Amino acid sequence: MGKNQSKIKEKQPAPAPAPCPLLDEPWRKVPWGNNKDNLQYVMDYKPEYENIKHLRVLLHGPVGAGKSSFINSVSNVIRRRYGIPAAASANTSDTSFTRKYETHKFQITRKGQMTYYPVFFNDVMGMEENSGISLEEIELAMRGHVKEGYKFNPITPLSEGDHYFNQAPSEDDKVHVLVYVLSANMPTITPSILHMMSRVRETASDLGIPQVAMITNIDTACPETEKDLKNVYKSRHLQKKIKKFSSDVGIPMNCIYPVKNYSHEIDLNDDVDTLILSALRNMINFGDDFVKKKTNV
Repeated sequence: MGKNQSKIKEKQPAPAPAPCPLLDEPWRKVPWGNNKDNLQYVMDYKPEYENIKHLRVLLHGPVGAGKSSFINSVSNVIRRRYGIPAAASANTSDTSFTRKYETHKFQITRKGQMTYYPVFFNDVMGMEENSGISLEEIELAMRGHVKEGYKFNPITPLSEGDHYFNQAPSEDDKVHVLVYVLSANMPTITPSILHMMSRVRETASDLGIPQVAMITNIDTACPETEKDLKNVYKSRHLQKKIKKFSSDVGIPMNCIYPVKNYSHEIDLNDDVDTLILSALRNMINFGDDFVKKKTNV
C-alpha cells in the first residue's frame, strides 16, 4: 500500500458515561421509618380560635393530577385504614372526574368519642383546555360562597342569586389553605392553564391564603423512585421537575411537596405515609398561622 493511499485512523474518544440518575445526597432531609412524631402532631391538631372550628383545604389543578386520590390518601393516613371517601378515576382522561363541590371529612375517635378530624378538604373540577372549572368558581370557593353539592358548570358559572350561592359565608366556610396539585408525569403546563393558575394565585395572595403545591405520581414518573420511594429527594429527574414547576407556577421550592398517592396498595405503607404526613403537617402549620392572623390571636 502506497504512502499516499494509507490512512491513519484517529482513535475516537470513548463516550462519556451517562450521569447517575441519583444525587449523592438528598436535597431535602426526610425522617424515613419514623412516622410516629408527625402522625401524633397531625392527630393532636385542633384549632382553638373563635368562629373557626376547622381548617378548610382547597385542592385544584389540571385534570388527572390526582386531587381526589390525594384526599383518599390523607384519609388512609388519618384513619389508619384503607378507604376511598372521594371518588377518583383510575383512567387518564382529558375530562375532569370531579363534577360536584363536596367537603371531605374524616371520622376519628378522640377521647373515646367519634368526631370529625378538624381539617376538611374540598376538591374542585379540574382545569381543562377551553373547558373545566372557571376561574370565577375557584375564587368563589376560596371566599366560601359555594355551597355543598353544587355541580360545576363550565358554561354558566355559579353566580349570586343561585340556590348554591352562599350569600353570607362563615369563617369556617372560607378556605384557609390553597393546594395546587400537579402530576410529575405532566410534560408541560399549557400557557392557558398557567395563566389561570397565576390568576388564582393573585386572588389567594390578595386574601392572604397560604399556598402550597403537591407533586403526585412520583413513582411512575421516575424509575429510581418506583424502585425505592426513598429516592424521591435524590432523583435528578424529579428535582428538575419540581424546579420547573416552581418557576412556572411561582410556588417556592420549600412549599412544594412530592407525594405518592395510594393507588394499587390495599394496606398502609410507611414510606407513602412519610411523604403524606410531611406535606400534611406543613399544610396544618400554614393554615393555622393564617387563621391566627385572621382572629388576631
